[in-house]
Amino acid sequence: MGSSSGAIVSPEEERRMGEELMRRIRQSLPLIEDPEVTEYIQSLGYQLVANSDTPSQDFTFFVINDSSINAFAAPGGFVGINSGLIMASESESELASVMAHEIVHVTQRHLARAIEKANKMNLPATAALIAAIILAGKNTQVGQAAVMATMAGNTQNQLNFTRAHEQEADRLGMEILVNAGFNPQSMPTFFEKLQQASRFYDNKLPELLRTHPVTGSRIADSRNRAEQYSIKKKYADNETYQLVRAKLNVLTSENPNTYIKNLEDVTKKNPSSMKDYERYGYALALTAANRYGDARTQIEKLLAGEPEKISYIIASAKLEMADKNLSVALHNLSAALDLYPHNHPLTVVYANALLEDEQAEAARILLKEHVRRIPSNPALYTLLARAEGEAGYTVDSHQSLAEYYYLSGETHSAIEQLNIALRLTQSKDFYRTSRIEARLKQLKAYALAEAKR
Repeated sequence: MGSSSGAIVSPEEERRMGEELMRRIRQSLPLIEDPEVTEYIQSLGYQLVANSDTPSQDFTFFVINDSSINAFAAPGGFVGINSGLIMASESESELASVMAHEIVHVTQRHLARAIEKANKMNLPATAALIAAIILAGKNTQVGQAAVMATMAGNTQNQLNFTRAHEQEADRLGMEILVNAGFNPQSMPTFFEKLQQASRFYDNKLPELLRTHPVTGSRIADSRNRAEQYSIKKKYADNETYQLVRAKLNVLTSENPNTYIKNLEDVTKKNPSSMKDYERYGYALALTAANRYGDARTQIEKLLAGEPEKISYIIASAKLEMADKNLSVALHNLSAALDLYPHNHPLTVVYANALLEDEQAEAARILLKEHVRRIPSNPALYTLLARAEGEAGYTVDSHQSLAEYYYLSGETHSAIEQLNIALRLTQSKDFYRTSRIEARLKQLKAYALAEAKR
């Protein structure tokens, strides 16, 4: 489908709009920042993007701690997936089918076309509007108030996806799914689940936040399209998919003991029937419940089968850290990083272990390099700020905190941190002072734009 939207909203503007939206989402929604979860969802997302018609486009995939079954695409390649959607999927192909659909909304610039039809606003205002619509689904009073404060006329309705956009996202999403090696039947299967789930809150969520209206004809169309692919094979899940679901079960559980009891009830008749991903979740829950000896027994069984598996190494290291065996955790994590240099989850856990062991300088050096590789991760900046502060790099610590606050949507707090850094370094280091002043100028300009929206 052709579009004139590039003349109105450029890809660069879309990306900046998406970045502004992400700042508001981080400020208002509970994101799951666990590095293994985020690494997996990014990896799966890019496996799909690589099989789209724009494989070089930048995307950011993130997980929201929300039990409802939902996902949404935002301008510039930002795709949010609720933890509830991941938990509701019964195969990696089902999860991939929803993500492929959202990817098409981005690659075909459906959002840009919708924005083009909406009232023309500056980037912060448009990002604020989209964030407000999203928040309306999370907290009706807060969200609707934000919508009323930011929207003009019938803008919310203008931002809804059209039926043609949905059909295109289904059709091209199916192609991406098949080309990436996933089961095409998973798309109609998961649509049916969404249709059933939507009955519980169909009139409560705004259109942009829903995983788009799912009708019987849409399910039938995707089923017919899936039948056209003559691929006859068995589809096996990536083991990491099951491990991430097990971890999410523990992370989102209100009481790890409930998770432990449920799993023990299922497997008590035949303990040997416990699958590795179930044992992994069991070990994480036992650790969370401070049952370190029992957790260690389970992790040792996992490591005996796959001693180099990153998820098991991290689970073991976190157990040893919780049980105050820092030297064991540090040794194992260091050896793992030799095998998997720059691995994000390993690096984050190792940096935390170094800080717990009062090795702030080593953590600072490790994180300084890692932030250069992943410059838009607020959790990394908080960890780096802590390492810099404990290692005596006070000015650096305030600069890192400023980046954390900026990425988290708290521009004025970011400015405050840079002002502190400027006072500490002024007249002592001309080049550093110049860099801080330049960044301050950028943030003040953005704060002014925010105030005008």
